[in-house]
Amino acid sequence: MALPIHIVIRYKKVRNASQPVSQRQIRALAEFRHQLRRFLHFSEDAAKNAGVEAQQHQLMLAIKAVEPEAAGIGYLADRLMLRHHSAVGLVDRTEHAGLVKRVRSAADRRSAQAILTPKGAMILKKLSLHHRQELKSAAPALIENLTTILHDTESEL
Repeated sequence: MALPIHIVIRYKKVRNASQPVSQRQIRALAEFRHQLRRFLHFSEDAAKNAGVEAQQHQLMLAIKAVEPEAAGIGYLADRLMLRHHSAVGLVDRTEHAGLVKRVRSAADRRSAQAILTPKGAMILKKLSLHHRQELKSAAPALIENLTTILHDTESEL
């Protein structure tokens, strides 16, 4: 499984980084960040309303993304940007809630992995449908702002 490329690495490699940033791009960047925060707030509220913590929702989403494989704790820690011991605690809480099940790796019995339970899969499905609907309504503004940020050539600041 390939590790994700972090945005920090991509940011350092941006071509034409010395090109001036227009006032319009700054406004679009501010609006884009606001829209991201709005979506994250929506996501946290949706998780809470479904009876799970926001991090439990993120954990279940990361587990579902690698199915049919089981998700290792190290992978989950990386995807959720947590330290290993924090990911272990999150898996413990989520397992205690009946949303995931910890299994031992067939290749290495010392290695713990997590899979969704039917209850976790059902909650994740409902949350994912709700999130998709929210993204459908937010997509036009997100796309417009991203386009401005990346392609606008208006005068510099």
